[in-house]
Amino acid sequence: MKGLTMIDKALPAGLAGEKLSRAITGTDEVSSQRSAVAAGAGAGMGYLAASGTVIGLEVVGLTAAATAAAPAVGAVMVVAGGIALIRSLFD
Repeated sequence: MKGLTMIDKALPAGLAGEKLSRAITGTDEVSSQRSAVAAGAGAGMGYLAASGTVIGLEVVGLTAAATAAAPAVGAVMVVAGGIALIRSLFD
């Protein structure tokens, strides 16, 4: 169940990364440049979402839960970047 609660952050992070790529590149046309920016932005947004959860657990004193959730940060980054990349390939 813990893995699911971290991975479900990847979808909104990936979609936000794709939207951010439109703002950064100034276009919504499909291109390899925008796809590269989208993948990076999606991974960055995934990192922020997942690491925020881990930090929040640590702050409230759930150190064991934070330690268990920490490895999922990398998975969220990869999945969010992939979602942003795939989404950037469509209009």
